Amino acid sequence: MDDQLDDVLPASSNRASVTSTRRQVLGILSASGIGTAAFRRAVAQTTEQIVAIDEKSIRNAEWVAGIELTDEERKTAVASVQSVLRKCEQMRAVAVSYETVPAIRFDPEMFDAEVRIRANQCPEWLSPSESELPKELDLSENLSFRSIRELGTSLRSGGTSSVQLTRHCLDALARFDPVLKCVVTLTEDLALRQAERADRELAAGRDRGPLHGIPWGAKDLIAVPDYPTTWGAPQFTTRFIEQTATVAEKLEQSGAVLVAKLSLGALAMGDRWFGGQTRNPWNPDQGSSGSSAGSAAAVAAGLVPFALGSETLGSIVSPGRRCGIAALRPTFGRVSRQGCMALSWTMDKIGPLARHIDDCGLVFEAIHGADAGDPTSVDRWFQWPMNVDLSKLKIGHVEGVRSGPADQEILALLEELGANIVPVSLPDEFPEWAMSLMLDAEAATIFHDLVATKNTDGLNRWPEIFRKMHFMTAVDYLHAARLRTGLMQKMADVFRSVDVYIGGGDLGICNLTGHPTVVIPTVMVGDGRTRQPACGTLTGRLHDEATLLAVARVVESHVKIPADAVPQVVEGNDILPSKN
Repeated sequence: MDDQLDDVLPASSNRASVTSTRRQVLGILSASGIGTAAFRRAVAQTTEQIVAIDEKSIRNAEWVAGIELTDEERKTAVASVQSVLRKCEQMRAVAVSYETVPAIRFDPEMFDAEVRIRANQCPEWLSPSESELPKELDLSENLSFRSIRELGTSLRSGGTSSVQLTRHCLDALARFDPVLKCVVTLTEDLALRQAERADRELAAGRDRGPLHGIPWGAKDLIAVPDYPTTWGAPQFTTRFIEQTATVAEKLEQSGAVLVAKLSLGALAMGDRWFGGQTRNPWNPDQGSSGSSAGSAAAVAAGLVPFALGSETLGSIVSPGRRCGIAALRPTFGRVSRQGCMALSWTMDKIGPLARHIDDCGLVFEAIHGADAGDPTSVDRWFQWPMNVDLSKLKIGHVEGVRSGPADQEILALLEELGANIVPVSLPDEFPEWAMSLMLDAEAATIFHDLVATKNTDGLNRWPEIFRKMHFMTAVDYLHAARLRTGLMQKMADVFRSVDVYIGGGDLGICNLTGHPTVVIPTVMVGDGRTRQPACGTLTGRLHDEATLLAVARVVESHVKIPADAVPQVVEGNDILPSKN
């Protein structure tokens, strides 16, 4: 590409300045796209060393846009490009923070008129369930791998205290982090203050609910005052955001105890961050997948009862499946993202990762709802726990997609339990992975300054993506958005024939449409040192997390995963689960 710069530079540039500005011009061209408007920007975004735009510049920049102009059109383009240049310079002179959202928003409900009515009432197949409080347990010698309800029972019966449980988690995180590399920052001071308060309140009869006194971990794109919020990137290792993300505030109000900021792949990509690669506790030779890498690893290893993660294109579902735990990617807009790093304004979602479906429901109950800090967030009906009448549901089995043993186990169990299984096809006329360029374009906009200042070391594959996305025009972005409309309409049709479906390889589709998915371990796979739970998925209607979780809980109650199955990384240590 360097060779082409000789012709792109205007004729009036001298050769001494050409060499010094090659990198700048590369940056300039990478800040453009394909199409007429982008073509003009490609030439217009010049530096002070490039003193003029002329017809030769226009002609030789046509390759950027994939167009060919006539001589007369080139003459006209010179003045137009100079005008665009002046306007772009005016806009770039205005500073924009990472927290500033664009004046547009994605609404997953916009093409399904029935959603808003349906999502504000309890479905006919659900009914409230009694809280499943276990018998009193003595967990003083064993606090890991227990459910939130079991830990809560012990807290309220005096079998343990929140301070004891918190210290246990802090110790376990410190002990296993050298192997797992899942911890960015231990929040010990905050955790012990919150745990001491929880013990005082519970002793005084003030019970904030099932999460009261329960430790948790936050993916380190969730802002908490007095601690770094690093986004997994070396550029932000010392960055403090002096605000509390809405999800962290809601969990604090529920009495939960934050013990750690957990790792994520740099800028929410994969499982590699500035501290190394986060590992799968079941197979430490393997990464934990991403980008909610530390959240999934810490939960799977029994280091925290639950954690929060985020998903834009697989970042809850993928590490949940890799690490063999339960996880919920909620409907877009169900959980506020205020105070959380933005990667894609139209696709980011926050959700829980835990070892039990019931735990995911309890956490989701605490964090969902509208928030003024996130204009996409909404209030919709949810109640937990709920029982489900499977006979009233239509559960889809996706045709034409190869399913693994975990999804097959879900299908077999639901059939055996009398569920109404119907074939269903997901839309295949839309290139969802090409449409996901919308995500890349939004991310490139958010992190434009890193590219402009060439500050991209340690960001995995993002630098290449950021640079190439400057070649996508507003026209192409909006065309992708129109295809997204068609995909949303087709998925609305799918959920007129089923209420939930199993598997389907729908990661790209549902992250574009905003539909919720639950991950659930159902079978053990592999052998020897690599044996671990395999997870299937269930996908549900917009805002119908209650049905999704209720069906998943039924499946969970029937799966045959051994109760004493323990990840390799903790096997033989004193945080083993009870084998009673």
